[in-house]
Amino acid sequence: MAVQSQPMSVEEFDQFVLLPGHVARQYEFIGGEVVEVVSNQVASYVALRVGYFITAYLMQHPIGYATGADGGYVVAGERYIPDVGFITRQRQPALSDRPYNPLAPDLAVEVLSPTNDPHDMRIKVGNYLTAGTVVWVIRPDTRTVEVYTPGAPVRRLGIDGTLDGGAVLPGFSLAVADIFPGDAADG
Repeated sequence: MAVQSQPMSVEEFDQFVLLPGHVARQYEFIGGEVVEVVSNQVASYVALRVGYFITAYLMQHPIGYATGADGGYVVAGERYIPDVGFITRQRQPALSDRPYNPLAPDLAVEVLSPTNDPHDMRIKVGNYLTAGTVVWVIRPDTRTVEVYTPGAPVRRLGIDGTLDGGAVLPGFSLAVADIFPGDAADG
């Protein structure tokens, strides 16, 4: 949901998010507009599960850092807050303490909720790909995952599919069914 419909520069956005009335909220800067990040329990649950599995993988393979829905990134000059992000230690030896990491993530997980605007998501996916980021767009309503990899066709996975980490998370594997509420792995 767009908060401000007037065009805004990225510098103005960076000042906007630091205003006293805004610091307790989450905002993205998409296509020159301020967008407040609002989720729901289903999307939050799914994001937490995916983040859990990625974090468990990283405990065994400490190749980078996973961030949650409070960790923002600069992507193609815009400001995004993926539900789960991952960045390698090779690209960033230590976590950034800035509100929006100046480096784009290696992997961005976007879990759709009813407030996500399809146009904004297309912009975000395009910018993530331009920045070299792999994107998993998870749709709880259809229990599907779209995998976007720079330079490759989109892969669509259904409930019987398996996500793999590809070159970003080598050896990582996650059954799509394990990320949705009400399934056997639900905990």
